[in-house]
Amino acid sequence: MSTIKAFLKENRRYLLASCLIPIGVMAFIYLTLGIYPGSSRSVLASDAFSQFSNFHASYRNMLLGKQGALYTWNASLGLNYLSLVSYYLGGLFTPLVIFFPNQLMPDALYFLTLIKIGAAGLAFWFYAKHTFRLPRAYHVILAICYSLMSFVTAHSELIMWLDAFVWLPLIIWGIDRVLAGKSPRLLFFSYLLMFLTSFYTGFMLAIFSALYFIAHFFMAPKRNLRYVLPYGLTALLAGGASMIIILPAILDLSANGETLSTVTKLKTEATAPLDLLMKNMIAVYDTTKYGSIPFIYVGLLPLVLCLYYFISRRIPWKNKLLYGALFGILIASFYLVPLNLFWHGMHAPNMFLFRYAFLFSFMVVMLAGYGWETLALKNWQTFAVLLLLLMAAFCLAYGLHPAASYSYIKLFSLVLTLCFLLLYLVLFTCQKIGAVGQKVFTILLLLTVTGEAAVNTNGMLRGILNDWNYASRSLYTDPYPEIKELVDKNTAASDTFFRLENLDAVSSNDSLNYGYSGISMFSSIRNRHSSGYLDKLGFRSRGTNLNIRYANNTLLADSLMGIKYNLAKGSLSKYGFTPNGSTKNYQSYKNDNALPLALLVDPTAAAIEQPANDNLTCQTNLTNGLAGLNMQYFRFAPLVQKETKNAEVTQSGIYTTIKEIEGNVAKDITWEVSIPAYTQAYLSLYPKDFAQLKSSTVTMFVNGSQRKSQINITGQYYDLGYYDKETTLTFTASFYGTPEISFQNPQALFLDTVAYQTAMDALKEKAVDLDVGKQSASGTVTATDDQLLVTTIPYEKGWRATIDGKSVPVTAFQDAFVSVKIPAGKHQIKLSYAPQGFKTGIGLFFGCGLLFGLFDFGYRKWRKPSLRDLPTSHT
Repeated sequence: MSTIKAFLKENRRYLLASCLIPIGVMAFIYLTLGIYPGSSRSVLASDAFSQFSNFHASYRNMLLGKQGALYTWNASLGLNYLSLVSYYLGGLFTPLVIFFPNQLMPDALYFLTLIKIGAAGLAFWFYAKHTFRLPRAYHVILAICYSLMSFVTAHSELIMWLDAFVWLPLIIWGIDRVLAGKSPRLLFFSYLLMFLTSFYTGFMLAIFSALYFIAHFFMAPKRNLRYVLPYGLTALLAGGASMIIILPAILDLSANGETLSTVTKLKTEATAPLDLLMKNMIAVYDTTKYGSIPFIYVGLLPLVLCLYYFISRRIPWKNKLLYGALFGILIASFYLVPLNLFWHGMHAPNMFLFRYAFLFSFMVVMLAGYGWETLALKNWQTFAVLLLLLMAAFCLAYGLHPAASYSYIKLFSLVLTLCFLLLYLVLFTCQKIGAVGQKVFTILLLLTVTGEAAVNTNGMLRGILNDWNYASRSLYTDPYPEIKELVDKNTAASDTFFRLENLDAVSSNDSLNYGYSGISMFSSIRNRHSSGYLDKLGFRSRGTNLNIRYANNTLLADSLMGIKYNLAKGSLSKYGFTPNGSTKNYQSYKNDNALPLALLVDPTAAAIEQPANDNLTCQTNLTNGLAGLNMQYFRFAPLVQKETKNAEVTQSGIYTTIKEIEGNVAKDITWEVSIPAYTQAYLSLYPKDFAQLKSSTVTMFVNGSQRKSQINITGQYYDLGYYDKETTLTFTASFYGTPEISFQNPQALFLDTVAYQTAMDALKEKAVDLDVGKQSASGTVTATDDQLLVTTIPYEKGWRATIDGKSVPVTAFQDAFVSVKIPAGKHQIKLSYAPQGFKTGIGLFFGCGLLFGLFDFGYRKWRKPSLRDLPTSHT
């Protein structure tokens, strides 16, 4: 303890500087953008608004005991929550969200971003302090460069990635310690925490650190041979212990159909020969969407010092070749699709490309430290020439780049880059000639590096602002009290499980924030089997099911999935939905025909056959199959076009094309339709080409109400209201977005509510109310003969069932939902959930932890005293 106190007393200024300077730079640039605690502009950009804010709110709900740690009912129909945590929420600092009410989650993410970036600087300082024989202030300079590299700041909204930058320098330091004959404990715990934090970035760090160890091994193979076993065993046991999180996540991903990407071309898109120079200029931001090139800038001073490493005569040529090979692998990965995919686990990223590029930046700043060790005043001339050559290289790259490429590179970036290189030249020259003392030189150098990092950070954060926009806080916080009030009221009024959907939701992940079960979700962790089946039923979830949306489907689908409540701004005209509460801006409606979580049906229902691309037939087949009926519920009717505004409408065969006349102005079409009595009416709009849509929207104006939808991610049945008398309806659809849009010929869809009510009454007789726990559902069932309990719980292999305390098989109804065969008689049934592989993971966690403890104890006894303090210097 006295040693730790002495270390902190001696180094506290440098410890604080390495952490607080990066935090201060980020906070200051955020402030210039109008982002601070309580500000009108939030830190929520790109996926942070829809995903991360709501996921962190759900984590807080979990900490407060409002939902389970292994399973959540509040992500679409239900989801493996442990897998969601393993990808999005596994960070060491995530539990801090407990101090922030859900309504203030934008502030929580603001502080978590700053804390993680500060922690990255602190972690690198510890690594640098124990690795580079440099003045302590130089360690701070390198830590600032590392924690504010372009990759970090340009992706700062992706908060779950920021933890990787804390563990990377500690892992490399841990490997260095093993190679110096020291304890492997740092390596073990750094690896373990890295994998527990995020298996995704952990994979990249594991590959890189293994390559790093191999490179070091060949620097002195005879000497390092004795450390292969300690390193390999430590890495293996850390990986085994992390299976408590990784094994369930891997099994979940494999069960949900995650397929590997195929290599269709050799070269990566958009990359070009000058990328390494262009992206090392100050404040160069292209995009984090498709078509980007790697973010590799980590500071001009580290870049020069890294280059100096390769020309320094004090560095062994073998070390240069091995580190050069590591650089070569990373650079080749930027340009070659197979290598690029390998770093991403052979799964092509959805935007935010080259997600391993930070490893290049780490290599630069690491070798800068080793290069700086060898830089002496007598080498000033060589260093100065290197600075001048780098200035010339930047000028040539800017002057020679093709006119059609690098459009995002501005002359301002080149000028800034040259000015800072010139500043470094002046500073080191002044040091050489003795114009400034060492202390003044160090302070000036620290200020210059911090200033450069601030300018670059400003460029990255403003790049995010222009690329994605930082959302207004009011979009997230203002609706919260009203929505929460209605959700809580409906929860208190329901003594059984229910589902709810908001027609005017804040985001597609609202259910995780507000604590209700629904349909909509946007997440990389999802149940593709249930989402795929819901897509068949008309809840749009195309492609790989990253998105599933509730909006624009039929009453039949509502009731089958147990949607008991709708929230909406304005009036709602849906058969069977009656008002049951309101706030200033929102109304709540209760569905009298919502079905419970489970039905007891004839076993033949399991054999229902569904067509591939016919929502209405799927809904009809499922309803009839469960109810034991043979009824028709839907029919189409023609529309009469009455009026257009700024729209040229043409029809060709089964398709109708709507083209704008004046650019960037909405295209309006007014139709008329005759609706029979006792009918729920819809407008059917099915796009000809989803790729044409981009973010096109349609706003429906019906009976004085309006509702806006994004066409490509919501269903095709736009509500026109319920009519108990024959009615002639005139309504308008206003399209905005792409200049031209095509649909299968628009039609009216009629749902016969008499037939619908008959089916619902039949299904209610088969209803089974289950009491839902955090990770379980149980109840009493009475079967007159052998029957099938069909639930709307998404099927996963982690579900287990008991009848009267005895285990029974769980089957997948339609490959989508949990079902159980029930024998005749009265029984107690219980469904319990634990992620597949979780129990095995627990065993591996404790087993590998114990084995490492034994290994570490034995290794400390075995190590010879002469091996404990071997130098780690590369010179």
